[in-house]
Amino acid sequence: MPHKILVPFEIPGAEPLSPVLVRDLASIEIVALGHYGLPEQTPPDAAREQFLDDARRELDELTANLREAGATVTTRVVFGKDRSKTIDRVAVEENCDAELDPAPADEIDRILVPLVDAGNLDRLTDFVTALVDDETTEITLFHVVGEDEDVAEAESMLERARSGLIQRGFDPDPTLQGLEPESIHTSVVESNDHKEAILQAADDYDAVVMDETDPDVPERIFGTLPDRIRNRTGDPVIVVRRNI
Repeated sequence: MPHKILVPFEIPGAEPLSPVLVRDLASIEIVALGHYGLPEQTPPDAAREQFLDDARRELDELTANLREAGATVTTRVVFGKDRSKTIDRVAVEENCDAELDPAPADEIDRILVPLVDAGNLDRLTDFVTALVDDETTEITLFHVVGEDEDVAEAESMLERARSGLIQRGFDPDPTLQGLEPESIHTSVVESNDHKEAILQAADDYDAVVMDETDPDVPERIFGTLPDRIRNRTGDPVIVVRRNI
């Protein structure tokens, strides 16, 4: 099944994706969202009439390197006041199964993969694979257990996930540039503050691939933990959606 990732740009004046992200995401279908933020008092229709051509031109320039790298790119320009709601809505409308919280990465040598459970492993694996190149030296499958959770069960889950990654090609597949199975580690941390534990772990990595927040929890994908990781570490975060 082809996979599709939403890549948001805040225009005008958006920062382009770093070359390493362009290279590593080029194999995945991309929906480039140009979100044109508006002051509260500005009607979207009036802004669209005045700025749409400029916004489309800027978004085309921002995505030119993705097309040159071989990516299939769809562009959307949205004028609005709430970036998070716009990202969520466009991701649903375009049937994206992941979203990028971008950051200017110079290299992606070490990838952290926080796992809530094994239910979304296939999608997570696909997007981890997209970031793996000949510079990647380590992937860590990470889980946080609280005081009422079983550490042995968490370790067993991570080992199953690790085995699944290896079975999907992380050892013999030549397209992964020789990444060895010993480079796939597991880590269980005991803490009652799951988010803080993930934030602390992310400090030591170059990118994070993670599940979206449980839909039963009243949190948006962006503006919560992924944004906090990006702001704290300066690393890109890929949020893999559930139940699409």
